[in-house]
Amino acid sequence: MKELTTYDRVLIARDKKRPQVSKYIEELFDDFIELKGDRLSGDDESILGGIAMFHGTPVTIIGQRKGKSLEESMRFNFGMCSPEGYRKGMRLMKEAERFHRPIITFIDTPGAYPGKEAEEHGQANAIAESMALMSSLKVPIIAIITGEGNSGGALALSVADKIWMLENSIFAVLSPEGFASILWKDGSLAPKASEVMKITAKELYDFGLIDDVIAEDRNMFKVIDKKLQKEISSLQKLSQNTLIENRYLKFRNIDEKKKALKVIKE
Repeated sequence: MKELTTYDRVLIARDKKRPQVSKYIEELFDDFIELKGDRLSGDDESILGGIAMFHGTPVTIIGQRKGKSLEESMRFNFGMCSPEGYRKGMRLMKEAERFHRPIITFIDTPGAYPGKEAEEHGQANAIAESMALMSSLKVPIIAIITGEGNSGGALALSVADKIWMLENSIFAVLSPEGFASILWKDGSLAPKASEVMKITAKELYDFGLIDDVIAEDRNMFKVIDKKLQKEISSLQKLSQNTLIENRYLKFRNIDEKKKALKVIKE
C-alpha cells in the first residue's frame, strides 16, 4: 500500500466525511446540554459548547464544527470562528472552573474567520484572551485535534494539559496553500509547503509538541474513551497550583523544542 504524503493527510483532514464534534459527543458522552451565546453580542454556531456527563463526571465540551452539507457549512461558516465564538468558549471555560468541571476541546478549523466584521469585533483580542485564560484555568484541559488545526483559530482552544491528534489530522501555523502563497507566491505549491511545514501528527509527536497520536480505526472512540478516563482521573489528582505550573512549563518548554527543530532542519 502506498504511503500517504503529508498533503494526502491534509486532504484527509479536510474530508467532510470525518466525524465532527457532534459525533464525538454522541459516542463519548451522556446527557449533553448545549449552551449558546457569548452574553455580549450573539451566538457563533461554528463553536458547539455545553455540559455533559462522562462516566459519572460532569465535563464541559467545546468544539469547532464545519458542517457536512453546503447548507450546514454556510451556517457554521465552514468552521471559521468569529470573536463571538471564542467569547462563548471563554464563558463556558470560566463556568467550568467555577464548578470544577474538566474541559475537553475538539479542534477542527481552517483558521479563525478573517473577515472585516470579525476584525472590527476584536478577533485577535478574542483569540489572545482565550489562550491567556486557558493558561491559568484551575481545572484539567484536554485538547483533541480531529481534523484541521490551523492558525490562531486552533491555538485559541489548544492551550491544554494534554494535546492529542488523530493520525490524519494536521496542526499548523496556517494552511499549506497560505504558506506557499506567502513563501513562493504560488498557492499551487501547497503539497511542497506541507512537507516543509512539519504539520502531521507523527512529526509533531516526534518533536514533543503534542502528547499522543490516536489511530483512526474502528476502535478509535473506545481508545479515546479510555484515554480520557485515565487522563482526567490523573489530572484531577493534582493540586490547582501544580496543574497550572505544569501547563506553564509544558508550553514554556516548547521554545527549547523549537530550537532543537531548527538544528534538525539545518
